[in-house]
Amino acid sequence: MTTSKKKHALIMRGGWTGHEPVETTDSFIPFLTEHGYDVRVEETTAVYADADYLAGVDVVVQTNTMNTIDGDELRGLIAAVGNGTGLAGWHGGIADSYRNSSDYLQLIGGQFATHPAKAAPGELQGDATDNFVRHTIDIVPEKADHPIVAGISDFELTTEQYWVLSDDYNDVLATTTHPARDFDPWHRPVTCPAVWTRLWGEGRIFVSTPGHNLAVVDDPNVRTIIERGILWASR
Repeated sequence: MTTSKKKHALIMRGGWTGHEPVETTDSFIPFLTEHGYDVRVEETTAVYADADYLAGVDVVVQTNTMNTIDGDELRGLIAAVGNGTGLAGWHGGIADSYRNSSDYLQLIGGQFATHPAKAAPGELQGDATDNFVRHTIDIVPEKADHPIVAGISDFELTTEQYWVLSDDYNDVLATTTHPARDFDPWHRPVTCPAVWTRLWGEGRIFVSTPGHNLAVVDDPNVRTIIERGILWASR
């Protein structure tokens, strides 16, 4: 009788607490366990400098918004992905993690730029909901059979709509379009990637920009996409 090799997932979480890094990542631990992963949780990026440990990690699930990373830690993460460790995450926890590093931006393939407000400045409440807008996540028709989005139709969310700066090396699975409203400084609608994958060396990277907090992650479409994305990225 043969036995399957145990898989290993590293959850690396931290940064801005408004993105609920503990609550959102905790919600995926049962899923990972059910799929045969031993799960280790770390609260700092120091673990990325442990090359021997990372060599045995099948997937890193990261949510670490607006933080910094040391050079040896970043080099360790990039080397691990290049050698086959998967990297997956959502929202600012992966697309707005380490603003101090252009190398990280190149690895991920997309950087948060803004989340437009829902109304003109004089009409805003002055709280977090100012940036919660109703918008559509559009599945790219040519990618509709990709295992991460297969069977999922375009869907709407009321949350932050990320405007990301990106490049064409990404395999974009879903987009979102920012309209040009009378009070916006841009003059035409702008379409940005919302869900994408990226190949780096022997590794796979998955990014979902929806995922502001647990309420958004719990949307059935978002949760399905993230769960599938983690599995897809895994070694």
